[in-house]
Amino acid sequence: MASLEQHRSFFAKLLVHGAGSTDERLIAAFSDIAREDYLGPGPWWVCAGAAYVRTPDADPRWLYQDILVGLDLERRIHNGQPSLHAQCLAAAAPRGAQTVLHVGAGTGYYTAILASLVGPAGRVLAFELDPGLARQARMHLQRWPNVEVHACSALSRAPADAPPRGVDVVYVNAGVADLPAAWLDALNPGGRMIVPLTPDSGWGLLLEVTRLDADRYSARGLGRAGFTPCIGAREALDPGALSRALETESWKDIRSLVRDDRPGDSAWCVGKGWWLSRSPPREVPRGARGSPKSLG
Repeated sequence: MASLEQHRSFFAKLLVHGAGSTDERLIAAFSDIAREDYLGPGPWWVCAGAAYVRTPDADPRWLYQDILVGLDLERRIHNGQPSLHAQCLAAAAPRGAQTVLHVGAGTGYYTAILASLVGPAGRVLAFELDPGLARQARMHLQRWPNVEVHACSALSRAPADAPPRGVDVVYVNAGVADLPAAWLDALNPGGRMIVPLTPDSGWGLLLEVTRLDADRYSARGLGRAGFTPCIGAREALDPGALSRALETESWKDIRSLVRDDRPGDSAWCVGKGWWLSRSPPREVPRGARGSPKSLG
Protein backbone atom coordinates (compact mmCIF):
# COMPACT_ATOMS: atom_id res chain seq x y z
CA MET A 1 0.00 0.00 0.00
CA ALA A 2 1.26 3.47 -0.89
CA SER A 3 2.37 5.63 2.02
CA LEU A 4 0.68 8.86 3.04
CA GLU A 5 3.66 10.80 1.68
CA GLN A 6 3.28 9.09 -1.71
CA HIS A 7 -0.42 9.95 -1.80
CA ARG A 8 0.34 13.58 -0.97
CA SER A 9 3.14 13.80 -3.55
CA PHE A 10 0.94 12.35 -6.31
CA PHE A 11 -1.93 14.64 -5.28
CA ALA A 12 0.39 17.67 -5.53
CA LYS A 13 1.69 16.80 -8.99
CA LEU A 14 -1.79 16.01 -10.27
CA LEU A 15 -3.19 19.34 -9.04
CA VAL A 16 -0.41 21.57 -10.30
CA HIS A 17 0.03 19.91 -13.68
CA GLY A 18 -3.76 19.88 -14.05
CA ALA A 19 -3.70 23.65 -13.55
CA GLY A 20 -1.34 23.93 -16.53
CA SER A 21 1.68 24.69 -14.35
CA THR A 22 5.03 23.00 -13.79
CA ASP A 23 5.97 25.19 -10.80
CA GLU A 24 8.07 22.93 -8.59
CA ARG A 25 7.65 25.30 -5.63
CA LEU A 26 3.87 24.96 -5.82
CA ILE A 27 4.15 21.18 -6.16
CA ALA A 28 6.41 21.12 -3.08
CA ALA A 29 3.96 23.25 -1.07
CA PHE A 30 1.00 20.98 -1.79
CA SER A 31 3.20 17.93 -1.19
CA ASP A 32 4.70 19.11 2.10
CA ILE A 33 1.65 20.60 3.82
CA ALA A 34 -0.68 18.08 5.42
CA ARG A 35 -4.29 18.88 4.55
CA GLU A 36 -5.54 16.84 7.52
CA ASP A 37 -3.81 19.23 9.93
CA TYR A 38 -6.29 21.97 8.94
CA LEU A 39 -9.56 20.02 8.89
CA GLY A 40 -10.02 18.76 12.43
CA PRO A 41 -10.19 15.08 13.41
CA GLY A 42 -11.63 12.52 10.98
CA PRO A 43 -13.65 10.88 9.69
CA TRP A 44 -14.54 13.83 7.49
CA TRP A 45 -17.66 14.83 5.58
CA VAL A 46 -17.10 15.27 1.84
CA CYS A 47 -19.41 17.37 -0.29
CA ALA A 48 -21.26 15.34 -2.95
CA GLY A 49 -23.50 17.88 -4.67
CA ALA A 50 -26.40 18.69 -2.37
CA ALA A 51 -25.44 15.89 0.06
CA TYR A 52 -22.41 14.83 2.09
CA VAL A 53 -20.62 11.48 2.25
CA ARG A 54 -18.50 10.51 5.25
CA THR A 55 -15.06 9.02 4.77
CA PRO A 56 -14.96 5.40 5.96
CA ASP A 57 -12.43 6.21 8.69
CA ALA A 58 -9.90 8.81 9.78
CA ASP A 59 -7.15 7.70 7.41
CA PRO A 60 -5.88 11.01 5.92
CA ARG A 61 -5.23 9.35 2.58
CA TRP A 62 -8.95 9.87 1.83
CA LEU A 63 -8.26 13.62 1.72
CA TYR A 64 -5.78 13.50 -1.13
CA GLN A 65 -8.39 13.70 -3.84
CA ASP A 66 -9.91 16.72 -5.59
CA ILE A 67 -12.77 16.98 -3.09
CA LEU A 68 -14.54 19.61 -0.99
CA VAL A 69 -14.35 18.78 2.71
CA GLY A 70 -17.05 20.20 4.95
CA LEU A 71 -16.03 22.62 7.70
CA ASP A 72 -19.57 23.70 8.65
CA LEU A 73 -22.19 21.48 7.02
CA GLU A 74 -25.19 23.53 8.11
CA ARG A 75 -23.83 26.69 6.47
CA ARG A 76 -22.18 24.74 3.63
CA ILE A 77 -18.74 26.13 4.35
CA HIS A 78 -15.96 23.97 2.91
CA ASN A 79 -12.23 23.68 2.64
CA GLY A 80 -11.90 24.83 -0.97
CA GLN A 81 -11.58 22.69 -4.08
CA PRO A 82 -7.87 21.82 -4.41
CA SER A 83 -7.80 21.96 -8.23
CA LEU A 84 -9.37 25.44 -8.21
CA HIS A 85 -6.84 26.69 -5.68
CA ALA A 86 -3.98 25.16 -7.65
CA GLN A 87 -5.16 27.16 -10.67
CA CYS A 88 -5.49 30.34 -8.60
CA LEU A 89 -2.13 29.94 -6.86
CA ALA A 90 -0.41 29.27 -10.18
CA ALA A 91 -1.90 32.52 -11.53
CA ALA A 92 -1.04 34.52 -8.40
CA ALA A 93 2.52 33.11 -8.41
CA PRO A 94 3.63 34.33 -4.96
CA ARG A 95 7.41 34.48 -4.67
CA GLY A 96 9.89 34.48 -1.83
CA ALA A 97 9.92 37.54 0.45
CA GLN A 98 6.62 38.88 -0.90
CA THR A 99 3.61 40.04 1.13
CA VAL A 100 0.23 38.38 0.59
CA LEU A 101 -3.19 39.55 1.77
CA HIS A 102 -5.38 36.45 2.16
CA VAL A 103 -9.10 37.23 2.37
CA GLY A 104 -11.26 34.39 3.69
CA ALA A 105 -8.59 32.21 5.25
CA GLY A 106 -11.02 29.63 6.64
CA THR A 107 -9.13 27.19 8.86
CA GLY A 108 -5.79 28.01 7.26
CA TYR A 109 -4.87 25.25 4.79
CA TYR A 110 -4.37 27.51 1.78
CA THR A 111 -2.87 30.19 4.04
CA ALA A 112 -0.17 27.67 4.94
CA ILE A 113 0.50 27.00 1.26
CA LEU A 114 0.83 30.77 0.67
CA ALA A 115 3.21 30.97 3.65
CA SER A 116 5.33 28.20 2.19
CA LEU A 117 5.50 29.97 -1.17
CA VAL A 118 6.63 33.36 0.22
CA GLY A 119 9.08 31.73 2.63
CA PRO A 120 10.40 32.95 5.98
CA ALA A 121 11.30 36.36 4.53
CA GLY A 122 7.74 36.83 3.26
CA ARG A 123 4.55 37.69 5.07
CA VAL A 124 0.93 36.48 4.87
CA LEU A 125 -1.81 38.63 6.39
CA ALA A 126 -4.77 36.29 6.75
CA PHE A 127 -8.26 37.69 7.39
CA GLU A 128 -11.19 35.53 8.47
CA LEU A 129 -14.42 37.19 9.60
CA ASP A 130 -15.99 34.07 11.13
CA PRO A 131 -14.76 33.89 14.75
CA GLY A 132 -14.84 30.09 14.94
CA LEU A 133 -12.90 29.60 11.72
CA ALA A 134 -10.44 32.33 12.72
CA ARG A 135 -9.77 30.57 16.04
CA GLN A 136 -9.03 27.34 14.21
CA ALA A 137 -6.79 29.15 11.71
CA ARG A 138 -4.79 30.72 14.53
CA MET A 139 -4.31 27.33 16.16
CA HIS A 140 -3.36 25.56 12.93
CA LEU A 141 -0.99 28.30 11.76
CA GLN A 142 1.06 28.70 14.94
CA ARG A 143 3.90 26.83 13.24
CA TRP A 144 4.14 29.56 10.58
CA PRO A 145 5.86 32.65 12.09
CA ASN A 146 5.38 34.56 8.81
CA VAL A 147 1.56 34.43 9.13
CA GLU A 148 -0.68 36.88 10.99
CA VAL A 149 -4.34 35.87 11.45
CA HIS A 150 -6.89 38.66 11.94
CA ALA A 151 -10.43 37.78 13.05
CA CYS A 152 -12.07 40.67 11.22
CA SER A 153 -12.93 41.91 7.75
CA ALA A 154 -10.05 42.61 5.38
CA LEU A 155 -11.82 45.94 4.76
CA SER A 156 -11.29 46.97 8.40
CA ARG A 157 -9.98 50.47 8.98
CA ALA A 158 -8.83 49.71 12.53
CA PRO A 159 -5.09 50.53 12.61
CA ALA A 160 -4.26 47.36 14.54
CA ASP A 161 -5.90 45.17 11.89
CA ALA A 162 -5.04 47.02 8.69
CA PRO A 163 -2.45 45.49 6.35
CA PRO A 164 0.70 47.50 5.66
CA ARG A 165 1.34 49.74 2.72
CA GLY A 166 1.91 47.68 -0.38
CA VAL A 167 1.17 44.00 -0.95
CA ASP A 168 2.26 41.78 -3.80
CA VAL A 169 -0.71 39.39 -3.91
CA VAL A 170 -4.33 39.79 -2.84
CA TYR A 171 -5.81 36.29 -2.67
CA VAL A 172 -9.57 36.37 -2.14
CA ASN A 173 -11.44 33.19 -1.17
CA ALA A 174 -14.95 34.65 -0.95
CA GLY A 175 -17.30 35.86 -3.67
CA VAL A 176 -17.48 39.64 -4.15
CA ALA A 177 -19.83 41.86 -6.12
CA ASP A 178 -17.43 44.75 -5.72
CA LEU A 179 -13.71 45.24 -6.27
CA PRO A 180 -12.83 47.24 -3.13
CA ALA A 181 -10.66 50.27 -3.80
CA ALA A 182 -8.62 49.46 -0.68
CA TRP A 183 -7.43 46.17 -2.15
CA LEU A 184 -6.63 47.65 -5.55
CA ASP A 185 -4.82 50.65 -4.02
CA ALA A 186 -2.65 48.41 -1.84
CA LEU A 187 -1.24 46.37 -4.72
CA ASN A 188 2.38 47.06 -5.54
CA PRO A 189 3.17 47.63 -9.22
CA GLY A 190 3.29 44.16 -10.74
CA GLY A 191 1.11 42.82 -7.92
CA ARG A 192 -1.83 40.52 -8.64
CA MET A 193 -5.27 40.09 -7.18
CA ILE A 194 -7.12 36.80 -7.63
CA VAL A 195 -10.79 37.32 -6.81
CA PRO A 196 -14.12 35.55 -7.46
CA LEU A 197 -16.63 38.05 -8.87
CA THR A 198 -20.00 36.43 -8.17
CA PRO A 199 -23.70 37.27 -8.66
CA ASP A 200 -26.29 36.89 -5.91
CA SER A 201 -26.96 33.33 -7.05
CA GLY A 202 -25.29 30.86 -9.36
CA TRP A 203 -21.76 30.66 -10.62
CA GLY A 204 -19.54 33.70 -11.11
CA LEU A 205 -16.19 34.54 -12.65
CA LEU A 206 -12.73 33.99 -11.27
CA LEU A 207 -10.79 37.14 -12.13
CA GLU A 208 -7.10 38.01 -12.17
CA VAL A 209 -6.19 41.70 -11.92
CA THR A 210 -2.57 42.89 -12.25
CA ARG A 211 -1.49 46.40 -11.32
CA LEU A 212 0.83 47.60 -14.07
CA ASP A 213 1.58 51.04 -12.58
CA ALA A 214 -0.20 53.81 -10.69
CA ASP A 215 -3.49 53.82 -12.59
CA ARG A 216 -3.39 50.91 -15.03
CA TYR A 217 -4.60 47.38 -14.44
CA SER A 218 -4.67 44.44 -16.79
CA ALA A 219 -7.38 41.84 -16.16
CA ARG A 220 -8.35 38.42 -17.41
CA GLY A 221 -10.92 35.81 -16.62
CA LEU A 222 -9.63 32.49 -15.31
CA GLY A 223 -12.91 30.58 -15.48
CA ARG A 224 -16.27 30.12 -13.82
CA ALA A 225 -16.43 29.55 -10.06
CA GLY A 226 -18.72 29.62 -7.04
CA PHE A 227 -17.70 30.87 -3.58
CA THR A 228 -19.23 31.73 -0.22
CA PRO A 229 -20.19 35.47 -0.30
CA CYS A 230 -17.68 38.00 1.03
CA ILE A 231 -19.42 40.14 3.66
CA GLY A 232 -18.83 43.84 3.02
CA ALA A 233 -17.91 43.50 -0.66
CA ARG A 234 -21.28 42.79 -2.25
CA GLU A 235 -22.98 46.17 -2.48
CA ALA A 236 -21.54 48.11 -5.40
CA LEU A 237 -22.47 46.01 -8.43
CA ASP A 238 -25.93 45.99 -10.00
CA PRO A 239 -27.17 42.54 -8.90
CA GLY A 240 -27.96 41.54 -12.47
CA ALA A 241 -25.00 43.14 -14.25
CA LEU A 242 -22.59 40.25 -13.81
CA SER A 243 -25.26 37.65 -14.59
CA ARG A 244 -26.13 39.48 -17.81
CA ALA A 245 -22.48 39.77 -18.78
CA LEU A 246 -21.87 36.08 -18.18
CA GLU A 247 -24.97 35.17 -20.20
CA THR A 248 -24.26 37.43 -23.19
CA GLU A 249 -20.49 37.98 -23.24
CA SER A 250 -17.41 35.77 -23.21
CA TRP A 251 -15.26 36.18 -20.10
CA LYS A 252 -12.30 35.38 -22.34
CA ASP A 253 -12.67 38.86 -23.89
CA ILE A 254 -11.72 40.70 -20.67
CA ARG A 255 -8.44 42.58 -21.07
CA SER A 256 -8.29 45.34 -18.44
CA LEU A 257 -9.80 46.99 -15.39
CA VAL A 258 -10.56 50.71 -15.56
CA ARG A 259 -11.14 52.70 -12.38
CA ASP A 260 -13.58 55.49 -13.10
CA ASP A 261 -17.32 56.10 -13.52
CA ARG A 262 -17.23 56.61 -17.30
CA PRO A 263 -17.52 53.19 -18.96
CA GLY A 264 -16.71 53.17 -22.65
CA ASP A 265 -17.96 51.07 -25.55
CA SER A 266 -15.51 48.32 -24.61
CA ALA A 267 -17.14 47.77 -21.19
CA TRP A 268 -17.71 44.11 -20.35
CA CYS A 269 -19.25 44.68 -16.91
CA VAL A 270 -19.68 47.89 -14.91
CA GLY A 271 -19.35 48.31 -11.14
CA LYS A 272 -19.28 51.40 -8.94
CA GLY A 273 -16.08 53.28 -9.71
CA TRP A 274 -14.66 50.51 -11.89
CA TRP A 275 -15.42 48.53 -15.03
CA LEU A 276 -13.97 45.59 -16.88
CA SER A 277 -12.96 46.31 -20.45
CA ARG A 278 -12.46 44.28 -23.62
CA SER A 279 -9.63 46.66 -24.58
CA PRO A 280 -6.03 46.38 -23.38
CA PRO A 281 -4.83 48.76 -20.66
CA ARG A 282 -4.53 52.31 -21.99
CA GLU A 283 -1.09 53.76 -22.55
CA VAL A 284 0.20 56.44 -20.16
CA PRO A 285 3.06 58.95 -20.55
CA ARG A 286 6.45 57.58 -19.59
CA GLY A 287 7.30 58.42 -15.99
CA ALA A 288 3.67 58.67 -14.82
CA ARG A 289 4.12 56.38 -11.86
CA GLY A 290 2.52 56.16 -8.45
CA SER A 291 2.84 54.40 -5.15
CA PRO A 292 0.50 51.87 -3.57
CA LYS A 293 -1.72 53.19 -0.81
CA SER A 294 -2.23 51.87 2.68
CA LEU A 295 -5.32 49.85 3.52
CA GLY A 296 -5.38 51.53 6.93
